[in-house]
Amino acid sequence: MTNTLHTKSIPDLLALHADVMEELRTRGVVRSSNNPTGDLAEYIFCKTFGWTQEGNSAKAFDATGSDGTRYQIKGRRIHRRNTSRQLSAIRDFDGFDILAAVLFDDRFCITQAALIPVPLVRDRSTYVKHTNSHRFMLCDEVWDVPGVIDVTERLRAISWD
Repeated sequence: MTNTLHTKSIPDLLALHADVMEELRTRGVVRSSNNPTGDLAEYIFCKTFGWTQEGNSAKAFDATGSDGTRYQIKGRRIHRRNTSRQLSAIRDFDGFDILAAVLFDDRFCITQAALIPVPLVRDRSTYVKHTNSHRFMLCDEVWDVPGVIDVTERLRAISWD
């Protein structure tokens, strides 16, 4: 299959992007019109573990497990133009029990995923005054910390359809 995207006009590419995002929304994969990384992370974790996804406006957590555990779910897409592993802002450590985090490559394939207890997230986060939030970097050494559960293969094993 050859890539014909380079022959399309910018308006055509933007229209294709809009159509793809709308189809993903119709299928329940994304819930907003924003960058799909966060919504995709929530979808994959909830589908894999059977968690109940919270409403878009839930404060400090995104899903609940059958045992009542509250999960904050974060995703980061890493590609050649941006290799940062900084997750989106964490505003409230008291609102969740476990950080469920996944790294995607530039084509949204899962590269690594982990369940990280909130005390570890708190200890390894940096406070950012101007956003009144905390910054957490999902570095490789996180997977070596006791208490962190590598769930990469479990997430890769699910069917996305």
